[in-house]
Amino acid sequence: MNALRPGDITDEMIQAMDTAKRQGLQKDLRALAASIRADAEGRYESAEPGWRAGVEWTLL
Repeated sequence: MNALRPGDITDEMIQAMDTAKRQGLQKDLRALAASIRADAEGRYESAEPGWRAGVEWTLL
């Protein structure tokens, strides 16, 4: 297999790589948010509704 030269990498390839990275990060963040939500469920029942809404908004 030949090595890629700088001119061989197209803008479309760069965009595809950026899109793949962004999608991977979104998936990781969703998994983290789900984990945090699962850990927090029931722990803050006495907290004010506004505080809980802020936490939920942050996770979304």
